[in-house]
Amino acid sequence: MPLLPVLSSLLHRASHALGLETIDAFPPGHRYADTRWDKAWFDIPSDYKPERIEQAISEAIANTPSVFGTIVHPTPRMQRAMLAVIHGRLRRGGVSPNDLLAMLIDAYASPRTPEALPGLRAAIASTSGYDPSMRTAHLAAWLADMPAAFDVIDISDIRS
Repeated sequence: MPLLPVLSSLLHRASHALGLETIDAFPPGHRYADTRWDKAWFDIPSDYKPERIEQAISEAIANTPSVFGTIVHPTPRMQRAMLAVIHGRLRRGGVSPNDLLAMLIDAYASPRTPEALPGLRAAIASTSGYDPSMRTAHLAAWLADMPAAFDVIDISDIRS
């Protein structure tokens, strides 16, 4: 076996284990292995555990909601972070949440995106074929009828 490929492989594994690489997915075999994000938007070190990865991405969504659009198959926790921002905008008025609602609708275009709230997928699917502005208005109305859903405490946030 040539020495250069062996050294390269060892260097890659050491770099990954030390967190010197940025990752764009959960580890293989993880519950949300289909979830992907753009490494340019999320600097997630390769040594982070899945719980910490999800927490970091959820915090980024809470701080800069537009990054949600760069995530493929967002986890329920990531979606709840986005829903919290949407709910805040709906409560306060002023800034419209339509851009965020559109990103949420786009995320549910794939059946592999896990459902964050019971009935959310059905609510989004019921507007299939509608004008995009009608879809976001329908989803905003549906979410406005569910205030208790946003008051759920994520136990993993408490442990951190």
